[in-house]
Amino acid sequence: MSSPDAARPTYAAVLRVPHARRTFTAALVGRLAYGLVSLSVLLASVRATGSYAVAGTIVALFGATAVLLMPLRASLVDRHGPRRALPPMAALYAGLLCALAAATWRPGAPPVALGVLAALAGACAPPLGPVMRAVWAELTADRRLVQRAYSLDGVAEELLYVSGPVLVGFLVRYASPAAGVVVSAGLIVAGTAAFVTSPGVRRVPSPEGFGSSGRSLRRPGPGRAQQRTLDPALRGPVLVAAGAGLGISAVDLLVTAFAVRHGHGDAAAAWTLAALSAGSAVGGLLNGAIDWRTPAHRRLPRLAAGLGLALGGAGLAPDLWTLAAALACAGVFVAPALTTAYLIADESAAPGTRTRAGAWINTGVNAGSSLGAATAGLLLAHAPLAHCFAAAGGTALLTAAAAVRGSRDPDRVRAPERGRSQGRVDGVSR
Repeated sequence: MSSPDAARPTYAAVLRVPHARRTFTAALVGRLAYGLVSLSVLLASVRATGSYAVAGTIVALFGATAVLLMPLRASLVDRHGPRRALPPMAALYAGLLCALAAATWRPGAPPVALGVLAALAGACAPPLGPVMRAVWAELTADRRLVQRAYSLDGVAEELLYVSGPVLVGFLVRYASPAAGVVVSAGLIVAGTAAFVTSPGVRRVPSPEGFGSSGRSLRRPGPGRAQQRTLDPALRGPVLVAAGAGLGISAVDLLVTAFAVRHGHGDAAAAWTLAALSAGSAVGGLLNGAIDWRTPAHRRLPRLAAGLGLALGGAGLAPDLWTLAAALACAGVFVAPALTTAYLIADESAAPGTRTRAGAWINTGVNAGSSLGAATAGLLLAHAPLAHCFAAAGGTALLTAAAAVRGSRDPDRVRAPERGRSQGRVDGVSR
C-alpha cells in the first residue's frame, strides 16, 4: 500500500524520511564552513601579508586543490564509506586551517608558508555536499522524492553561500579575520562528526557491499583505472555545470562594472546580484515541486539554454533595475540546471560510485567559476559590456548543445541500478 507521501511527495515528505532532518542539518552545519572560509582566508592573508595580490594567490591555491582533488577525495569516500573516510579528512582540514589562522593572526607571515598551508588545507576538504546527495539517494527509493531532496539541498546550499560572508563581516568587527578561519574549522569538525554519527549515514550500505554473512550484495564497481576517468554519461552534465559556474562567476564582475559605469556603488551591485540568488532559490523550489514527465537528460539542455539566453539578454538592460529583473530570470534556471545535473550523475553512477559522480558536478561548477572571473576580467578590458554578457550566455548555450548531443546517445544514459531500490534502511524496506 502506498503512503500519502509516496502518492504526493512534497518537501515536507522529504524531511519526514527517517533520519533525514538530523542528517541534513548536520551536513548543513559542516557545509556552512565553506561559506565562510574563502573570504576569511582572503581577509586574514591580506592582514598578514599586506598585499591583495599575494592574498588572492593564497586563496587561489586553496581553491585549486579543493576543486581539482575533489573527485579523488570522493573516491576515498566511495571506497571506504563516509564514516571511515570523512573524519580523517575533517581533522586534517581543520588542523591545517587552524595552522593557517595562527600564521595569519599577526602581520609578517611568509607568503610561501601561507600558500603551502592553504593548498594542503584545500586538498583535505571533506566533500560533504556530494556525500549528502549520495545519502539522499540511499534514504529513499522514490525518484520524485530524490528530485525534491536535491532541489531542497541546492537551495539550502545557495543560502549558506549567501549568509557565510555576512557572518564573516560580523566576526571581523570584533576579532581578527583569522578568527573566521578558526570558526570555519570548528564548523567542519562539528558538522562532520554529527553527520557521520547520524542514523541516516550509519544505515547506508557498506561500500564493500557485504552483509554480515560476508556474501556480496552488489555488483563489483569499476576498477581503479576506470575510476580515474570521467564516465561518458557525465560529460554533458559536467559541461553544463561548468558553463553555469562560469556564467555566474563572470556575472559577478560584469554587474559590478555595470553598476560603476552607471554611477552606482558597490551596494547597488550587491543587491543586483542578490536578485540572481533569489531567482535561483525560487527556480530550485519550483523545479523540485514539479512532477516531471520529461527525463532529466532531456530537461538539462533546455535549462542550460534558458540560462544562456537570459544571461545574454541581461547585457541589453538599460538600467540597474532592468538588469536585476533579467538576472532574476536567469537565476530561475541556475538551481534547476545544477539539480538536474546531479540527478543525471546519480542515475548514471555505477554501484559504489555515487559520491564520486556527484563530485564531478561540483568540480565542473567550481572550475567554471574559477575560469569565469578571469575570463570576464580579460573581456572587460577589450570588449563592450553587452558583448561580455553575450559571451557568458553563449558559453551556457554551447554547453546546452553538448548536453543535447549526450542525450541523443542512449548508451551514455543509464537507468538507475535496480539494486539501489532494494536495500534496507533502519529495518524498513525502501
